Amino acid sequence: MKFIGMTLAAALFAGVAAAETVLPDDVVYDDYGAVEASLTGQPGNPENGAKIAVNRGLGNCVACHAVSALDNAPFHGEVGPPLDGVGGYRSEAELRGIIANAKHTFEGTVMPAFYKTSGFIRPGDGYTGKAASETISPILAAQDVEDVVAFLMTLQD
Repeated sequence: MKFIGMTLAAALFAGVAAAETVLPDDVVYDDYGAVEASLTGQPGNPENGAKIAVNRGLGNCVACHAVSALDNAPFHGEVGPPLDGVGGYRSEAELRGIIANAKHTFEGTVMPAFYKTSGFIRPGDGYTGKAASETISPILAAQDVEDVVAFLMTLQD
């Protein structure tokens, strides 16, 4: 009986945690593109955020931005602004909004929307030239966005 109660409690807790995750199409941006509410209700992990920032299959922030704190990653980009000190002049809400969909803050930016699944013009099936036949997943999961925000907040002057 105790095992069943613990299992039920774990399942309820998991359901509550999952229910708190904001889906990409439900993200609320303010007039300047900031997203005040956490996407998961959980704090971000800055160490994981740093890993995402250099992971070529996930965030890959260093492909476009120079980040001195990530000097172990080769070939920092120069397309976007350097991120050194960004946690000192941007709020968590601003960073969350920029990562989720920078076009709400910077119209015309080439920065990809990392937490978006609809409203695209050209994504398709691989290199076939055909429209996507399945639901498109966001580049980053909601908690990944929170982790990158937590990492960027550590970048103070």
